[in-house]
Amino acid sequence: MKVIQTEIHDALILEPKVFGDARGFFLESYNRRVLAEAAGIRAEFVQDNHSRSVRGVLRGLHYQLQQPQGKLVRVAAGAVFDVAVDIRRSSPTFGKVACVELSDANQRMFWLPPGLAHGFLVVSATADFLYKTTDYYAPEHERCIAWNDAELAIPWPLTGAPNLSAKDVKGAPFAVAELFP
Repeated sequence: MKVIQTEIHDALILEPKVFGDARGFFLESYNRRVLAEAAGIRAEFVQDNHSRSVRGVLRGLHYQLQQPQGKLVRVAAGAVFDVAVDIRRSSPTFGKVACVELSDANQRMFWLPPGLAHGFLVVSATADFLYKTTDYYAPEHERCIAWNDAELAIPWPLTGAPNLSAKDVKGAPFAVAELFP
């Protein structure tokens, strides 16, 4: 596995070994030992999630203030522009943004440690987005930062207005959002 450090402390792009031939391909999407040895990730995952979205859907920037979730994310079909924002005030990379394209073509994964806000934009006709989390979903603790916050200046590859949920329309500006210490 190839490990690529991003602009955010401890947020990593992971490129698994892909074995392919004319019949198709095989890869390990999760191997606890390989993650620990190659990337230093020793997380215990407690929940797997799968979402399907159409082109132009933008989800995020989500996080849980209590029960923060580390996430190992990947795309099984399609492509997304994936974004993490460091919202840990004590972090040396507080306020930094890391972006990566995740797709079924590049098979990359993105490790987001607890304390990051996360979002993605679907850039293919549809995308199946899969992620493992280190804590359970707790809607009462979920918060959302505005996807288009001027201070963060995320370079979303949009050609028009994104398709947002009602919750995401109400995202808080970064300057006044509840963040981690």
